[in-house]
Amino acid sequence: MPAPLTARSVENIKPDPSRRLELPDGALPGFYLVVQPSGAKSWAVRYRAEGKPKKFTLGPYPRLSLGDAREQARTALRLASEGRDPAAMRTAAEREAEASTKLRFGSVVAEFIERYAKPRNRTWPETERLLTKADLAPWQDRDLRSISRQEILAVLDAIVERGAPIQANRLVAALRRFFGWAVERGLLDASPVASLKPPSAEEARDRVLADGELRAIWLAAEDIGYPFGRAVQLMILTGQRRSEVLEAEWSEFDLERRLWSIPRERAKNGTGHVVPLSPLALELIRGMPRVGQGQQLLFTTNGATPFSGVSRAAERLSNLAAEYLNSDPGGVLAPWRLHDLRRTFATGCARLGVSLHVVEKTLNHTSGTFGGIVAVYQRHEFLDERRRAMNVWADHVADLIRRVPQLVEPAETSYAA
Repeated sequence: MPAPLTARSVENIKPDPSRRLELPDGALPGFYLVVQPSGAKSWAVRYRAEGKPKKFTLGPYPRLSLGDAREQARTALRLASEGRDPAAMRTAAEREAEASTKLRFGSVVAEFIERYAKPRNRTWPETERLLTKADLAPWQDRDLRSISRQEILAVLDAIVERGAPIQANRLVAALRRFFGWAVERGLLDASPVASLKPPSAEEARDRVLADGELRAIWLAAEDIGYPFGRAVQLMILTGQRRSEVLEAEWSEFDLERRLWSIPRERAKNGTGHVVPLSPLALELIRGMPRVGQGQQLLFTTNGATPFSGVSRAAERLSNLAAEYLNSDPGGVLAPWRLHDLRRTFATGCARLGVSLHVVEKTLNHTSGTFGGIVAVYQRHEFLDERRRAMNVWADHVADLIRRVPQLVEPAETSYAA
């Protein structure tokens, strides 16, 4: 009669490199510890079903303890004594659980992000955020098929009522793509957002910051400091997109040659881009700390992920900038957003005499002057011209910082960015 297995004996059993071991439990006939030549251990039950010997693997040790494994074995042996096959019953239950998991909203969203969003759009993290966080967090364990149009409308109404109509529009767009994909994959018969219109009208923005506003924002960013304040200052000096700046990596910068190379994987239009750095931008970058063990990211608080919490930081920045501006005669900071810095850069460069085609090349535009057939045949990068433009703009910004506060309205012409 074999001795009962104990926690200590299970832990101390050594593998035989030449063969697999099956060690019976003296306390429960039919229950075994299986030890592979590699040393891996697992639990199994041997029984008969329909007159045939069967083996049922319960799980690995130590993830499944001796006590829990023995209890599961006792249940399996009881089922076998009643004429039921525990292995077949688990297989059916696992198939049902797998089918249910596959239709969980969160699981389908994860597949949508991997198969559809990531290969097509570099802004997929925002799509993922909209479909998994905040307003849709309670849906993650829901059956995809149970989500109704009425529930979607209730979520959208709540977003609009709290004063975020544009976010509601973005969520509609993300849900439309997601549910359309689910229909194409045969997971749904129809999309609950079909023909659903965005809840709020949007107007094309043409906000260009006045010189006094830009000065106030720079000074507020200086107060906030690294990482977000420095990121905003780099946006002001280079005119590059918010995500391209916030996700920048040290390896993209050649400080000796005064160049920043944004790879196509991070560029919104999928086209790699070289940004000449002005002396002021170079000074800003060289003064920043390198955070984290790998020291990979330019703007980070933990060294592992880019700076987050942009909305709260931007609100703080606006409040500080308003304090600077309100201290000036007639100074009031109207609502603005980070993307306006890019448009202000473009308009400001044109006002300072930079040619439109150089401005567009500096912004990495593939439309406008460089659209259509020109994009195919025009390969000149205008690097020298762009470097001069960056220097002219940086000198203008430096002059704003030094000058006596004065609100100067931008020229009427502005360039969408």
